[in-house]
Amino acid sequence: MKAAIRIGTRQSPLALWQANKVKSLLEEQGHTCVLVPINSQGDLNLEQPLYELGVVGVFTKTLDAALLADKIDLAVHSMKDMPTALPQGIALAAVLARADSHDILAHKGTDFLNGPGIIATGSLRRKAQWLHKYPQHEVVGLRGNVQTRLQKLQDNAWNGAIFAKAGLQRVDLLPTNYQQLDWMIPAPAQGAVAVVAKQKDSQLLKQCEAIADKQTTICTTVERQFLRTLEGGCTAPIGAFAKIENEQLHFKGCLHSLDGQEALYIERSVSTSEANGLGEKLAKELLDQGGAALMEQIRKEI
Repeated sequence: MKAAIRIGTRQSPLALWQANKVKSLLEEQGHTCVLVPINSQGDLNLEQPLYELGVVGVFTKTLDAALLADKIDLAVHSMKDMPTALPQGIALAAVLARADSHDILAHKGTDFLNGPGIIATGSLRRKAQWLHKYPQHEVVGLRGNVQTRLQKLQDNAWNGAIFAKAGLQRVDLLPTNYQQLDWMIPAPAQGAVAVVAKQKDSQLLKQCEAIADKQTTICTTVERQFLRTLEGGCTAPIGAFAKIENEQLHFKGCLHSLDGQEALYIERSVSTSEANGLGEKLAKELLDQGGAALMEQIRKEI
């Protein structure tokens, strides 16, 4: 009897939803699968902001280690949590069709938008973009799974908190009071779920191709190239989003100072045949337009 494919996952409700999605897609292809829940460092330390933990891939590292130690066959990640350079011996097996990539503001009423207010988020990107648009507001830190963060919003005297729409939709927790932040550029690969496997496991990598979405793979590759070229290993307020319509790839990206005062934007539309290397090219353009100096400033401040 063929051994079941062991799918490694974090234990948060959202991570389990994503792993179960991968499991069901593989089972539709005729494979037998079993989930293997594993705690990550990012889940265990919920007090410090992520950028202070000093670990690349804080939510993915433990699963990747389990994969390399042959405790699991596949690991499922929120793609935006993955470091842009995969660990040695690990390969991207599949990127699923992307869900909604928008950020949303869960709120207790929006009157505060024209005056003082307090917004909660654990993301440097969200904080910087929010302060760029609403410099009069205070932004406070927020960690935990989506359930915990929604509860903290209710328990504190904050006006709102920023979430990824896809995450809340997946666990059926999209609140009644929310505003979609169409102006906010999401994190690279936001809304996308990635599956990784051992590089040497060629048969499993081949099997996973059947559950991959081609357009999402192209778009997230461009976004993550943009991030990798700009970031150089430093956590920074970087947004990137690509979408494909009628064989055209539309890209928009941004880099902000930590306080949101400075902002650099870049947009481009190209044929999908020109997508290869586009993220790196646009990041280099942005670096030449003041991005290099801004990144140097961010490195000193973090």
